[in-house]
Amino acid sequence: MKLILPIAAIVLAPFASSAQSSCYTAELISEGIHTTGMVNGSAPSTPCIGNNVATNGLWYRFTSAVDTTMLLTTHVDGYTDRDTRVHVYTGICNSLVCYASDDDSGPGNTSQVTFPVTAGAYYTIAFDNIWNSEAFTFQISAFYVPPPPEGIVTFTSTALSGGGGALGVVDMNNDGLDDAVVPGSSSFNIAYQLPGGGFNPVTFPTTQAQHTASWSFAIGDWDGNGYRDLLYGGGQGATFMNADATGANYSQVSFPQYIFCQRTNFVDVNNDGLLDAFSCHDVDANVAFINDGNGNLVFTQGGYGTTCGNYGSIWTDIDNDGSMDLFVAKCGCDPTDLLMLNDGSGIFNNIAPSLGLNDNHQSWSSAWGDFDNDGDMDVLIGASSSGYHKLMRNEGDATFTNITVGSGMDSFSGQSIEWTAHDFNNDGFIDIMGGGAIHYNNGSMTFSHEPSAPGNSAIGDLNNDGFLDVIGGGGYMRNSGNNNNWIKIIPQGLTSNRDAIGARVYVTSALGTQIREVRSGDGFRYMSYIGAYFGIGQDTEVSEVRVVWPNGNEDIIEGPAINGTIEVVEGVTTSVAALNTSDFGVYPNPAVDQITVTGAALNAKLEVFDATGKLVLADRMQGGRLSVASLVPGVYQVRVVEAGNVRQLRFNKQ
Repeated sequence: MKLILPIAAIVLAPFASSAQSSCYTAELISEGIHTTGMVNGSAPSTPCIGNNVATNGLWYRFTSAVDTTMLLTTHVDGYTDRDTRVHVYTGICNSLVCYASDDDSGPGNTSQVTFPVTAGAYYTIAFDNIWNSEAFTFQISAFYVPPPPEGIVTFTSTALSGGGGALGVVDMNNDGLDDAVVPGSSSFNIAYQLPGGGFNPVTFPTTQAQHTASWSFAIGDWDGNGYRDLLYGGGQGATFMNADATGANYSQVSFPQYIFCQRTNFVDVNNDGLLDAFSCHDVDANVAFINDGNGNLVFTQGGYGTTCGNYGSIWTDIDNDGSMDLFVAKCGCDPTDLLMLNDGSGIFNNIAPSLGLNDNHQSWSSAWGDFDNDGDMDVLIGASSSGYHKLMRNEGDATFTNITVGSGMDSFSGQSIEWTAHDFNNDGFIDIMGGGAIHYNNGSMTFSHEPSAPGNSAIGDLNNDGFLDVIGGGGYMRNSGNNNNWIKIIPQGLTSNRDAIGARVYVTSALGTQIREVRSGDGFRYMSYIGAYFGIGQDTEVSEVRVVWPNGNEDIIEGPAINGTIEVVEGVTTSVAALNTSDFGVYPNPAVDQITVTGAALNAKLEVFDATGKLVLADRMQGGRLSVASLVPGVYQVRVVEAGNVRQLRFNKQ
């Protein structure tokens, strides 16, 4: 944070303020540090935050000679913190208008609020004793406001046949292209993205779902058969729509236990290589569905947060030990957030109290990402109704520092239930979407706001241009992009879960090293892409891609091509070229007796690997075709090697 302080604000001794007891006799103060007496004046009759009217108050007035933004805080280094509440008004005393306010944004329940001021205008400041009548110290000063964001992108509403009401943007046919997924009750729709542009909508009839995705939606291949399954989070329970071995048919499995599902996720909870599932429970302890490896999910309750008010779960490795930890943004009956540290075996310990993350902040979701590109996951806990946001910097040792003040997020008042973290302008720094805006990362842990952002929904690349789009309603908001470069990584697990959920992907370029985690389920309701998108700004090359799998093994690809997609198969891929999905493809998929490979020489040599990474077929194509009649049914990876480069795609053999 860059403070712009006058000389008076940096002297060691504070001003001895003697505030008057009412608005009419409020003391005029200047920038600097001020110490009050007991809070014993008249209380504000109309509080600007909270519903409770205090019994006493203290009153001040402030004016500035220039247009600027002011920071008012009761957390002052070297002085005792008090639990305070502050209200800032415009207008005259008999007709005050609430302008800004705060209760507990600062450390130790102190107040921190920013508000823009106009030169020559007067602002009335009232502290009350709703929590404390003791004397306290406060500081008022100008502070740095990030400039308007550079490199912003625009979004254009674009028709999407068959994708209206989509809650998910996930590659559902293993062709490297994100598709739009619309859950239902007795059927669901997938608008398949076509390699040349446009969509092919397909309706999948299903058995009647006992629970629909009325609260949240998650996608993941939990049984490892090569096709992704759906998880509907409803107000009475959870339903799984499971794909069969062909990917053409889905059937439901619903659990009899009552769950008021909020956020749902797929994740390997216990690091056994099998994909599990999870659901927040609004009125009881959270629930996991543990994969037993025999085609069953086992209902498990307890150990993931035992009280109510669980809304927005996200799984992220906060201490860089390779295990996915659990953060739950909470609201309602018990709004004390959870940060459950995973010991590596699926045993969790809530460390939120020791980190100051367990206050009564009301939020339905949080945005996690390495905002400062220093190798660990930071978080913005966005407000749904609290009136303030919390930006927490990860110090690399499973501790966090609240750096909200001066970050730009302290001056943003928009609120929403959806908060997510993605690089929308591909400049190499993760942005935040929430509160009706995109908050562009300035690269210095400060954010600038673009209020004309599309509404929160599912996020993915729906026109294969490397820029993230946002889907909702009857179409999608297409990201117009810019001239920044990018690279997309699709990891496929073999020993790890097939979707590689929980893997970390590192991309190194001249900008430095960025990290992404492969996740299923962020924000509150929607399901975004599975994989890792990276913007690299104006860098023209990537020196290395490194995938760290959930089991700790690594695959490294040196010097991959940019502005394209790289598929990395666990333990198989060593060097690959960009996957150009516009001309390289395999059909039919699923296959019966033969496959046709497009975008390769007609007599190119092909290698086919099974799901364990074993080479099961190596031959040359005949006129672009390869016989696969000898293969048993299952999921395979076909690779073509030409001019020292390797390109690869998955297909299913019936």
